Amino acid sequence: MSFKRSSGILMHISSLPGKYGIGTFGKEACSFINLLNKMGFTYWQTLPLGPVDECHSPYKSPSAFAGNPFFIDPEILAEEGLLTQDELNSSEYSNPYSAAYEWLDATRPSLFRRAFSRIDDQIKSDIKIFEDEERHWLPDYALYMTLKKQFDGKDWYLWEDVGLRDHHTEALKKARETYAEEILFHEFLQYEFTKQWNAVKCCANDNGIQIIGDMPIYVSLESADVWAHRDLFDLDAEGRPNHIAGVPPDYFCCDGQLWGNPLYNWTAMKTSAYKWWIDRIGRSLEIYDAVRIDHFRGFSAYWAVAGTAKTARNGKWLEGPGMDFFNAVFNAFDFKEPRIIAEDLGVMDEGVTNLLHETGFPGMRVLQFGFIEEGNNQHLPHNYVENSIAYTGTHDNNTLLGFLWELPPYKRDYALKYINYPCFGNEWQEGGPQSPSCHHFIRCLWQSCASLAILPIQDLCGFGGDTKMNCPGCADGNWSFRITHDALDTIDISWIRSMNEIYKRIP
Repeated sequence: MSFKRSSGILMHISSLPGKYGIGTFGKEACSFINLLNKMGFTYWQTLPLGPVDECHSPYKSPSAFAGNPFFIDPEILAEEGLLTQDELNSSEYSNPYSAAYEWLDATRPSLFRRAFSRIDDQIKSDIKIFEDEERHWLPDYALYMTLKKQFDGKDWYLWEDVGLRDHHTEALKKARETYAEEILFHEFLQYEFTKQWNAVKCCANDNGIQIIGDMPIYVSLESADVWAHRDLFDLDAEGRPNHIAGVPPDYFCCDGQLWGNPLYNWTAMKTSAYKWWIDRIGRSLEIYDAVRIDHFRGFSAYWAVAGTAKTARNGKWLEGPGMDFFNAVFNAFDFKEPRIIAEDLGVMDEGVTNLLHETGFPGMRVLQFGFIEEGNNQHLPHNYVENSIAYTGTHDNNTLLGFLWELPPYKRDYALKYINYPCFGNEWQEGGPQSPSCHHFIRCLWQSCASLAILPIQDLCGFGGDTKMNCPGCADGNWSFRITHDALDTIDISWIRSMNEIYKRIP
């Protein structure tokens, strides 16, 4: 089932402009939505909205269901009477170019606790209703976050209390009574996150914009999900992974990528009728209009690396659940419209291709890859198929301008010829919202038959490689890019809208 011919922007919530150290669900989110509408876009794609790890990666979260409290907007809390003006002023941060994760880690929890101290009985009642609606994950998550604090941040498999470590019913019951107030605090954060996010999504839908979310295939070992459902993961008796996730060597990393996530026990998942996964997909379909499933190939076969490995080079392929899993998904949800995108990049084989065909999900094409891989590959626009989602680049790619700079000269010459760039001097180096090379790349993608064309906000602004969102395999400097009000103001609205009109990408 193909998406209608349309277009979208890729930008994470954290990248929104604003004065609170990171993008939030406040007024800037709706202003951005209005801008997307003016430009003729139909979709806003984000990265995963979950809490982040110590490296700030949204792809390694302490929960597959929870939201990142840093996206809660302080101004909305003040409007609800939960923060004072002085407290609001103290939550401002001066650097508009980068998400201030360290500063947020140090200051935002205390701000949220002050807001929590002022909630009234009505809010507590609303939280109770929310907890009941989200009972398949919220009680475990709130308790997990509470206990992690009590055990000084230790990983759950190192907790001294065996009953709590092993998720025993009596120990959990006692802990819920002992730490009821702290548990309520974490439930309050998730309640506020969901309420504010729902308002953003309503704003988007009312303005003709649909939200595409992102679902990492794996979860972190240090997560409420693994702690509460050990039987669903490939762990030893002590809770340590027998094997961990990654991908073999590829374009991004010569040693492969060692993600470190525990792998699933797919036999146990099947025995439970994939309930945990069904709940997870259901949550995503509630908060997004569509969702990209990261590393789709892992459902066909996945790269398993020994739990003690230092790189992903020496792993092995193991068989995934295949169509049996997706049949359960189709039985659980009525897909009248296309709502799932399969991230089918990387090492592909006949099994993945067949699985993608059986599900009917659209796969992905990345324009940059067309000029990296040799030969007449599938990422060159003349080879696209209608049921696909085409990107200039993803969050793991360089920006278009940075990509051009890094290409070997002979490949750059071919890329410029392919996009019918009229001059082969140094004009291709020009950046900014009028960047001629970026405009030619975008036009090339928009002309393609792919039903949905998406570009990162950095490419629309003509930014260089210093603004890319993530460098796979790099430990530092990731996930921090933010757009500014000034940069958004310089976007050539009329040009990109004309592209959407000319190439019939406004449904």
